[in-house]
Amino acid sequence: MTEKDYALYGTKVLNLKTQEIGLLICIWKNKYYATCVDKQGKRYNIELDNIRGFEDDFEEF
Repeated sequence: MTEKDYALYGTKVLNLKTQEIGLLICIWKNKYYATCVDKQGKRYNIELDNIRGFEDDFEEF
């Protein structure tokens, strides 16, 4: 059984394959995969190399 790490649950990520924003659910320990959810609520598994953290580029005035 593969252990999962939920420490980054809810982090916004950019899917580099589809260029869409999603939310990280968990990272699979020792497997180099993550489970994410897209804007339509569909879960998908993706390699960690194909996602990156995403932050809104809004400046506060």
